[in-house]
Amino acid sequence: MNRFSFERAETIAGAVGAIAKNDRARFIAGGTNLLDLMKENVSRPAHLVDITRLPLGKIEENEDGGLRIGALVTNADTAYDERVQRRYPLLSKAILAGASAQLRNMATTGGNLLQRTRCYYFYDTATPCNKREPGTGCGAIDGFNRIHAILGTSDKCIATHPSDMCVALAALGAAVRVTGPDGERTLPFSGFHRLPGDTPEIDTNLRPDELITAVDLPAKGFATHYTYLKIRDRQSYAFALVSVAAALDLDGGHIREARLALGGVAHMPWRDTGAEAMLSGKPATVENFRSVAEAIVRDAKGFGHNTFKIELAKRAVVRALEQATGMEQPS
Repeated sequence: MNRFSFERAETIAGAVGAIAKNDRARFIAGGTNLLDLMKENVSRPAHLVDITRLPLGKIEENEDGGLRIGALVTNADTAYDERVQRRYPLLSKAILAGASAQLRNMATTGGNLLQRTRCYYFYDTATPCNKREPGTGCGAIDGFNRIHAILGTSDKCIATHPSDMCVALAALGAAVRVTGPDGERTLPFSGFHRLPGDTPEIDTNLRPDELITAVDLPAKGFATHYTYLKIRDRQSYAFALVSVAAALDLDGGHIREARLALGGVAHMPWRDTGAEAMLSGKPATVENFRSVAEAIVRDAKGFGHNTFKIELAKRAVVRALEQATGMEQPS
C-alpha cells in the first residue's frame, strides 16, 4: 500500500495553498478516475486535498447570457439541469452517453476535464508507457492499438482522451476558469488540453498549483440543430471508438455556422476549425458533408489495429451532420 496524507480544504485559497506546498499533492473530489489510478499503482500521490466543501457546486447564469458550471457540479446534475437541457442539449446528450448512472452521480465537471487516458499500456505498470513513466517508450505503437489515436499523434504516445463531455464542450467553444497562487485566469477550451508531442505525461495546460473552478458556456448553445453520435463496442458503459459532436446554425437549407468536434481519435477532443469553415454558407448536402469529413482526417495515421478508425471517423462525421440537419433521425 502506498502511504498518503489527507486534508479537507475549506476555502479555494486554502486548497490552492495546500497543493502548492507539495509537488506530489493532488486534488480529489468525486475520485472516479484518481482512485482507480491509485488502486492500479499508476498514480502515487503523497497528499490528497479534498475539495468537496468548496463553493463550486452550482450552475449559474453568466452576464453574457451563457451558463457557468461550477467545477464540483456532478455530471448527472449538469446533464439533467433544465437550463442545460433546453439551451445546451448537445452537452446533456454527450454526458448521458458516457459512463454509468452511478459514476455520473459522483463524477464532477473539473474531474471530467482532468481524467486520464484509458490506454491499456498506461494502466499496465508492467509495460512501457511514456505517459506514465517518461522515457520508457510507447507500448501501444507496435502493440494492440485498436482504441488508440489516429490524429495528432507523436512517436512518444498514441493515447486518446476518454471524455464525452469534453467533446461537446469543445464544439460549443466553452472556457475553463482556474485559480492559482497568482490569481484567476481563463483558458479557451481549445487551449486547455494538449497533444502528446514530446511530453505525453502532461495532459493539459493547467499548472500543477492551479484549481479548476468552473466551465463557462457561451450564450449560443446550438439548441436546434445538433447531435452527439457515439460509436462504441457496446451500447452501455464503453468508451468511444469515434464520437462526433455536431452543432449547426441553419438558414433554410444553408449552413451559417458549423461546429464539429471528435472524440476517441486524439489525445484531446479534436476540433478542426478549417474543416468547419468549409461548410460556412454552403448548402447542407451529403456531398458537402463528405468533403468536410475527408478534410478532417486528411492527416490521420493508423497504426494497424486502429486503421479502421480513419474510415469510421469519416462516416461518423457525415452521419452526425445528417442527424444535426434532420436528414436522419438520431438512433
